Amino acid sequence: MSTKTEIHEVTIPIPDTVKASIAHKILHVQGPLGKTRKAFKKIPVEVQVEGKNVILKSIGIRKRDYAIFKTAESIINTLFKGVQTGYTFKMKVVYAHFPITVKVKDGQIHVENFQGERAARVSKIFGDTKVVAKGDDVIITGPVLTDVSQTAGSLQQNTKVKNKDHRVFLDGLYLFEKLDKIEK
Repeated sequence: MSTKTEIHEVTIPIPDTVKASIAHKILHVQGPLGKTRKAFKKIPVEVQVEGKNVILKSIGIRKRDYAIFKTAESIINTLFKGVQTGYTFKMKVVYAHFPITVKVKDGQIHVENFQGERAARVSKIFGDTKVVAKGDDVIITGPVLTDVSQTAGSLQQNTKVKNKDHRVFLDGLYLFEKLDKIEK
């Protein structure tokens, strides 16, 4: 019977165009496309920034601790990738009878004339995400993957058809392409 007491540790290099710092278990990342932060207060890992490296250590030695450790590593890599290249989600406006118009006003997305409704359906824009409506396409871009995907998800959920057969009534906004870069 062997007792394995291996603490997992990884060194993640910080890219040249990115600056990273940590204060009070919050990792601050700044790059050419903007800045973001991630709190590691409730994630049981140790995060340190030394020179041009982020050192990540697991707290425990169990399988669960290793899974949390790998998730934290993925989160850090996603932050670095986001501030360098950004994320783009493209959504398509689909309607059968009533033409839907999408407008961006005051940090909100207004979907007007959805199924002939007089009031606009309003969705929130999360973080530093930019939303552009071009004809039947809505392009959502930003440096933080969670903010971009949350904006797209809330927009799709907000235009979901209720109390009708969704196989017949296909009106709404649907995600049709995800890109790991910001398109101009």
